Amino acid sequence: MQFDLRRLADIVRQAARQEILPRFQQVRDLDVRAKADATDLVTAADEATERFLKREIESIMPGVLFVGEESAGQDPGLLHRLDHAETAVVVDPLDGTANFVAGMPLFGVMAAVVRQGKPIAGVIYDPMSDDWVMAESGGGAFLVRPEGTERRLAVSTSAPLSEMTGYVSTDFLPPAVKPGILARLGKARMFSSHRCAAHMYRAFVSGHGHFVMLDRLTPWDHLAGTLIATEAGAYVACLDGSPYSSTKRTGALLTATDPNSWQTLAREIFTPGG
Repeated sequence: MQFDLRRLADIVRQAARQEILPRFQQVRDLDVRAKADATDLVTAADEATERFLKREIESIMPGVLFVGEESAGQDPGLLHRLDHAETAVVVDPLDGTANFVAGMPLFGVMAAVVRQGKPIAGVIYDPMSDDWVMAESGGGAFLVRPEGTERRLAVSTSAPLSEMTGYVSTDFLPPAVKPGILARLGKARMFSSHRCAAHMYRAFVSGHGHFVMLDRLTPWDHLAGTLIATEAGAYVACLDGSPYSSTKRTGALLTATDPNSWQTLAREIFTPGG
């Protein structure tokens, strides 16, 4: 199935401008509800954006399997279909919902085109800056401004562990390993969490930081970001060393500037007993 990544990016931008931005910092319009727990939220903006994306994407890619975070929550069978789909589009309609609800401008929209479990194109849009990072497999990664200017992206150069900075989510780590990882993160110079995978990946692929570790393998959080990171020169693998694909559901994912940095981070920080 053919697709046009620029058209997909335009649809993502339209969805955010129509369904997300008018609701930002408008408490009466949010309709906030908890999903798994009090930190896992969904709003009217998430749902309306996903409906917009589904309608428009299916209009330009008839017959494609559409998998959104909210629709997958309602129909878990979608993830099984994703594992076997020839072509699918996977979207996170509003990544960073907790930030959005808090009125913090750190949220984004992500979409990835997936073939047989592997991302082949992806876009991460920031509604506040009105720009996006995107990549197609084998074609490099780019930051695109709304007026059409582009800048090729490249990850930072490698650094010793003591000088590394990175982005880390530990919310879903098993209690038995979480304290050790948090303690060992002191070996790096600095780490932080934006509570938003979209912005962690965007910062990393723009050369800000040396690693990203995310501890929940929901496909809409990673398919676009890992492809864009790879095209920007990064090394990506699950913490057990296996390649990442949409079929991975458990474990954690580490993205680093290069294979040697990945090995150092896995050994010294993220592997229990390191």
